[in-house]
Amino acid sequence: MRPLPVLGLAVVVAGAAGSALVPDRLHAQRPAQSTVFAPEDLGVLESPDREQWQQPEEIMDALGIADASRVADLGAGGGWFTVRLGHRVGPRGAVFAEDIQPQMLDAIGRRVRDHGLKNVQIIPGTPDNPMLPAGLDAVLVVDTYPQFPEPVPLLRHVRAALARTGKLGIVDFRKDGAGGPGPPLADRIDPETIRDHAKQAGLTFLREETFLRYQFLLIFGK
Repeated sequence: MRPLPVLGLAVVVAGAAGSALVPDRLHAQRPAQSTVFAPEDLGVLESPDREQWQQPEEIMDALGIADASRVADLGAGGGWFTVRLGHRVGPRGAVFAEDIQPQMLDAIGRRVRDHGLKNVQIIPGTPDNPMLPAGLDAVLVVDTYPQFPEPVPLLRHVRAALARTGKLGIVDFRKDGAGGPGPPLADRIDPETIRDHAKQAGLTFLREETFLRYQFLLIFGK
């Protein structure tokens, strides 16, 4: 469920075996907020230069995602980030990829199989509950947050799923990022709004990373 031109809804957790199914979105135009991203537009989100500006390795480093981690990719979309999480956490880790659209889940499953990953499990979520397992070391939300219709209830469930020292990382497009990838500026969300939602959900803001060219990365804990 996502209106922006980015990923779908997915959750990835390192350490558990299984199959994943879910797609993502990035370069496409995001519709109005809280609108589900159309599965048929997935190809628009995976431009050849995404690896360069998305910097997945640096994002995973910032969240402390390592070998044997249990991680969740919330709103995984086509699974672009899911498979990178799967490779990072390795066979001893577990990735839970969650989305609310069956087509997205199917796309993730195909991608995970193509990468030969056995540590990714698919989770069909709902708009206000991603149905995540407990004890996660990290939950990642990439290019999806503005599509959440009920962000505070959703974040409460995320908080419950985090381990005591677990981290939530939210990556999305800055409002001053005109000229780069992402949705129209009017469809982007202010980091302060996300911080307010997280506070209401009982999460603690830890820091904001600024190494991304077009995006922000907010990190929260319990």
